[in-house]
Amino acid sequence: MARIVKAPEERRAEIVETADRLFRERGYAKCSVEMIIREIGIAKGTFYYYFKSKPDILEAIVDRTLGKIVDMANAVADDPSQSAMQKMQALLGNSHIGDDDSLEVAQMLHLPENRELHELTNVQTVLRLSPILSRIVEQGNKERVFDVDKPLETIQFLFTGAQFLTDGDMFGFSETELRARRLVTQTIIEKALGAAPGSFDFMNPVRAVE
Repeated sequence: MARIVKAPEERRAEIVETADRLFRERGYAKCSVEMIIREIGIAKGTFYYYFKSKPDILEAIVDRTLGKIVDMANAVADDPSQSAMQKMQALLGNSHIGDDDSLEVAQMLHLPENRELHELTNVQTVLRLSPILSRIVEQGNKERVFDVDKPLETIQFLFTGAQFLTDGDMFGFSETELRARRLVTQTIIEKALGAAPGSFDFMNPVRAVE
């Protein structure tokens, strides 16, 4: 069979797509570079031309996933039909930004061997999403539902604290302990943004029905 030649960007995207699927189907730890190569039908040298290692390809998957989250967040922030609180609910509902795919990627990052990449991802998440959330805060200031002097700096502080403290795997918190901290995080956010108490109940839906 003749070897199929693909453009570099197309081949790289194929490797990322295939690895992403196999990591989800078989588990990151159980999926080897050899499995990815066999699934695509490429030479080992071709894989290593694009990626140095399995963690390197996971980094590409994380970057792609984060890019999708940033695009989604920008679309929400730029929607003129929604209020600031509606936008916050769309992005922060259930205490996280993103869909089920982003949660699966987060689970892979929680593996001990991926700790360094996990930390770098948290930094990039704060840096790339904070400006978007700060635009929503500025809108909320105009709508008089928020009262914040420095939206970007405030969001970065809140976002970093929430990202770090509510990472249950890092601190070994039980689900009950995590929930307690998420409730406190909500209260801190409301106070820091000058929002009405309970206005961020969408971050913790169970509280709303207690």
